Amino acid sequence: MPRSRKYDGVVYRRKETPFWWIRYRDRSGARRRESTFTQDWQEAQRLLRERLQARDSNALDVIRKGEKLSLEQWADFFLENYSKPPVRAEKTHQVNLRVAKHLKNAFASRKLVDITADDIEIYLSDRLRKTVRVRTALGYRQMGVLKPTTVHQELRVLRRMLNVAVRKKLLQANPCWGVEFPVAVRGLFRPHYVTWSEQRRIESHAPGHLRNIVQIITETGLRVYKELTPMRKDQVDLVNATIWIPDSKTPNGIAEIPLTPLAIKAIKSQILVSGTGPYLFPSDKNPSGHQKNLKTAWRKTLKRAGVPYFRIYDLRSTYATRLSAGGVADEWVTQLLRQGDAKVFKKYSQMKLQMKREALEKMNRQANEMPLDSGTATIQ
Repeated sequence: MPRSRKYDGVVYRRKETPFWWIRYRDRSGARRRESTFTQDWQEAQRLLRERLQARDSNALDVIRKGEKLSLEQWADFFLENYSKPPVRAEKTHQVNLRVAKHLKNAFASRKLVDITADDIEIYLSDRLRKTVRVRTALGYRQMGVLKPTTVHQELRVLRRMLNVAVRKKLLQANPCWGVEFPVAVRGLFRPHYVTWSEQRRIESHAPGHLRNIVQIITETGLRVYKELTPMRKDQVDLVNATIWIPDSKTPNGIAEIPLTPLAIKAIKSQILVSGTGPYLFPSDKNPSGHQKNLKTAWRKTLKRAGVPYFRIYDLRSTYATRLSAGGVADEWVTQLLRQGDAKVFKKYSQMKLQMKREALEKMNRQANEMPLDSGTATIQ
């Protein structure tokens, strides 16, 4: 039998250093000694408790490895294993590369575990004061300051990077959870719910191909530029009322999607105007290519319809909201959206609230005072 020990660990001093040291045994019984790099006895005790808890949960080696990693090293590992296709879309990977460049310059070789919420807030405040530099044929040109939305995107990438580190138990907690963004950012992650009357008004002012796009997205939830505009005609099966998505933003997006009668009608209408080429939405400038940008046509259509601007991607959010409002369980809506995480419904909750407010506006407060006149004889 192993010899019983009186203490799990101990905090002690060493003559050659002002810091407290801790001594404990790992799961194999081997003795470990390490500096806490603090002169606060309470802080040293806290570190000892964390070490003993990590030992008991068999995560000690992983946590010690995390303490040796710098943010630069972890960013390179994240970009190589969690950012490239097929894990993420190529466009997302390019954004991650750009953000990682700024993070490396700001935090240099700082250890992953040493980065605090205050450090991140200071970084964000500094970025909000930076100006944009555009490279031209005559050299670099100074533009205006960075938009808050751009800096907020950098915070999202950093938060995603550190969330992976937490899942890998390289960090106890994500410091981004305690970060308050320095300025107010309007319009982020608040999808616009398109009412049916509003959709009809938009369709009446839209060119033919854009009208078909609105109907297809609100009936299928397809992603605009990744799935719908590059769609080929051979992906459509009108006999079985389905379309096949061979390439998507995520692996869950690759699937066969059922079509509603309204979606089938819109696809048939688009086939008639698309010509003889292979694409359902061919490009006007390049007959052998497909539509790649709808921003100008979309903005002008909304202006003609008298509708305040919102992203065309919000039509996908409208599709999800209509399903949910129709009584479809969130798990099924997640599958129809081809999402891997049900947390996506957090951004739809506001739209559900708007629909409830619309219903409350129709409340009749004098319903029980209305005379009953059914046209039948009154029973004596």
